[in-house]
Amino acid sequence: MKGPRCGAIHGTRNGTIGYRDRHRRTRGAIATAGATVLCACAGPQSALDPAGPAAETIAQTWWLMFWAAIAIWVLVLALLLYALLRGRDTRALARPQRLIVGGGLVLPTVVLAALLVYGTVHSSRVTGLGEEVDLVIEVTGRQWQWEFHYRDGDGAAAAISIDELALPRGRMVEFHVTSADVIHSFWIPRLGGKIDAIPGRVNRLRLRADRAAPMRGQCAEFCGLEHAHMVFAVRVLEEDAWDDWLRAHAVDRTASGAAP
Repeated sequence: MKGPRCGAIHGTRNGTIGYRDRHRRTRGAIATAGATVLCACAGPQSALDPAGPAAETIAQTWWLMFWAAIAIWVLVLALLLYALLRGRDTRALARPQRLIVGGGLVLPTVVLAALLVYGTVHSSRVTGLGEEVDLVIEVTGRQWQWEFHYRDGDGAAAAISIDELALPRGRMVEFHVTSADVIHSFWIPRLGGKIDAIPGRVNRLRLRADRAAPMRGQCAEFCGLEHAHMVFAVRVLEEDAWDDWLRAHAVDRTASGAAP
């Protein structure tokens, strides 16, 4: 028969084991979160590992917002710490209006205005407007694949590929994006932002790949049960390899009778 002392020892042992388990789970969660952050900064679909000017501007904006949020968070913690360490002096602030106006009106206005100005100034790098287009690619999304038609200087189809996009390095490409069935979303995270593929409508997106790095595109709009499989490989080729790729995927106009 266990006495009170045995019960106390047993309870203490269980508490110690429970504390160790919670500590182990906490360390595991922190390690997982850290690994997730590190993985998010690199990889074939990382928007924080840009390979073109549009994606680079987006990544710079993201990091600017990230560090601004960290600074504001530190400021809030510092004010909270100051309030907790003031001691027993609970007298009201001499002028509480300053804190309300400064922290609740002036600070958010300044931060949001600065982000607006920054985004407006750098918007041309994201959109590619004002730059000369070197190549036009027509993109058609359908359940469950992507089809790419490469147009020559006369607007005729020069090559075609499915679920694989080839791009010449350092040349501005204008994508004409549409859909054959439901709404999809065309996105290459390492090159720039995404744009919707809508049936009966053609949306335009300009991107340039400056690095021949591994990358992958995907559909960013839930479009049905096989949505997760709507991905496509992106190959960035040098000039000679690009010409060879076009010849290998050239459209057989004699067999089709007309350019698609």
